[in-house]
Amino acid sequence: MEKKRHALRKLLEAVEHELLKKPNRKTLDRLSLVAGFQDWDSFQDALHGESGEAVYGGHKEHKKETS
Repeated sequence: MEKKRHALRKLLEAVEHELLKKPNRKTLDRLSLVAGFQDWDSFQDALHGESGEAVYGGHKEHKKETS
């Protein structure tokens, strides 16, 4: 599961930074399906949890605020 998450994260980074800058919701939903999630929201919940904290290797980290 961790490998899928890492691969999807790298793919999303490439899409965001190289191709689209800001992928639309439909694209994010489709990429989430490839990783085995129902939609983008399900992927985000699995990645960050419902509290908004990212979980990496068993350690919780707060999401970084962007300005």
